[in-house]
Amino acid sequence: MKKKSRVVIALGGNALQKQGEVTAEAQQKVAEKVGRLIAKLSADYEIIVAHGNGPQVGNILIHEESASTKQAPAMPLVTAVAMSQGQIGYWLTQAIDNALIAQGKRKPVASIITQVIVDRKDPAFKHPSKPIGQFYDSKEAIKLIKARGWTMKEDSGRGFRRVVPSPQPLDIVEKHEIMTLVETGTIVIAVGGGGIPVIQTKVLKQLKGIDAVIDKDFAAEKLAELVKADIFVSVTAVPYAYLNYNTPSQLKLGRLTTKQAREHIAMQHFGKGSMLPKMEAITQFAAKGRGRIGIITSPEQLEKALKLESGTIVQGK
Repeated sequence: MKKKSRVVIALGGNALQKQGEVTAEAQQKVAEKVGRLIAKLSADYEIIVAHGNGPQVGNILIHEESASTKQAPAMPLVTAVAMSQGQIGYWLTQAIDNALIAQGKRKPVASIITQVIVDRKDPAFKHPSKPIGQFYDSKEAIKLIKARGWTMKEDSGRGFRRVVPSPQPLDIVEKHEIMTLVETGTIVIAVGGGGIPVIQTKVLKQLKGIDAVIDKDFAAEKLAELVKADIFVSVTAVPYAYLNYNTPSQLKLGRLTTKQAREHIAMQHFGKGSMLPKMEAITQFAAKGRGRIGIITSPEQLEKALKLESGTIVQGK
């Protein structure tokens, strides 16, 4: 029997929130479509699903902050990330389970609350850059800076938002548990929202949560390395990465070597908050081992992309 390829699929945070819909019911309906696709693909691949949480954790923070009192203060960001993992993990687990039942298949599905180790000395902690949560006017922003010690930055003329550190992932605490589940045939959902950021204490190496947001593509790439995946896919709104995106000279990128991908990255062809981390992550993965493949594609093209018939594909030597 031919061994299945092991695939880590990173879904963007907006994959579960279309056209601004924010209700649980609306997002669960979108999850059902994703679940059907993952269930279908699981016949041919060992699958680990990672996902973003931008819209969802933003909504959680808005609820926490608007309802905060002295008796019930708002939960910190690190806890909100964990809450979003549970929320989205529930939606996806149920959606994949139901799709498997509808297809007459039996396969275990598990969502793992995942902690990701970061370095307390990561430069990101001195230079917060990741915007989260709601917008505030200048007076509200000043009050929050004084009251909560937040770093606030003006965001594209729309008001001020809290910005938090976005450190690089170093290790995944639950990597062995995830690997064990995958090897027993389980579809696993892990490193949701980039994982819960934790640091290790100096003496006992105990874990401690820290307020930050890890980029979901970098966290998913780290997971793909640790579970010895064959393919890492970043699923986004477009079927390819492009040069000169949204211009008359737009050019889609098909198959690339890691050298070619790095050259395009060095020439700053990709947006920092959008395609750049995806290109960096798939290139980093492909460069880590012979035969490893990194892909960028859309949900609609995912099945073809895994057959190397679509998408931007970076392949290691």
